[in-house]
Amino acid sequence: MPAAAHPSRRTPKDPADLNEMWRPDPDRAALLVHDMQRYFLGFFAPGVAPLHQLLDHTAQIVDAAREAGVPVLYTAQPGDMTRAQRGLLHDIWGPGMTGDPAHREIPPEVAPREGEAVLTKWRYSAFARTDLKERLVRLGRDQLVICGVYAHIGCLMTAVDAFTCDVQPFLVADAVADFTPAFHALALEYARERCAATPFTADVVQALRTAPGPACGAGAVRGAGHGG
Repeated sequence: MPAAAHPSRRTPKDPADLNEMWRPDPDRAALLVHDMQRYFLGFFAPGVAPLHQLLDHTAQIVDAAREAGVPVLYTAQPGDMTRAQRGLLHDIWGPGMTGDPAHREIPPEVAPREGEAVLTKWRYSAFARTDLKERLVRLGRDQLVICGVYAHIGCLMTAVDAFTCDVQPFLVADAVADFTPAFHALALEYARERCAATPFTADVVQALRTAPGPACGAGAVRGAGHGG
């Protein structure tokens, strides 16, 4: 049943444009490379869209973050999870990845460097059963730039949880990928209207390499048109 309109409230058809309000700031942001393990990337055909663009764009953002002194964090599932560890994930996805490096490895072009934290991933959100929130507090960071897979599952749930923790999320429109263009668009639309800015890679790289200035511009509008 639709709610009655109220003149003093934004409606779902009139959300705030977070791309106009928020901009990644190298003094405030941390970068999260989300679940970029070969097991998850194996869904995509090698060398073509969306995998090629995902790896290339994520690598650009990782490089810009490192150059700017922005903390780079990773999530990765441990593999060989027991039935109890999998919990309800097992009901939807089955046993999941093995502990074989062919499943667990993060491709070298976006892999962590020595000293960069890799959080063990247990559930959809990177905040679930990890110390991500506490790490951000210790680092003095209240923005989280998110790249990786899958857009409408873990990436989106992580963005929602960041928002819930009063951490500004940036779900990078062309540096997240998904099973289908429709799922990708779903993630960006929900994020854009409810919890996150959805800039493009070029927006994020420019922001991390320059002093704070104007917000992300039209990325949220354009982002919904990109498949992945």
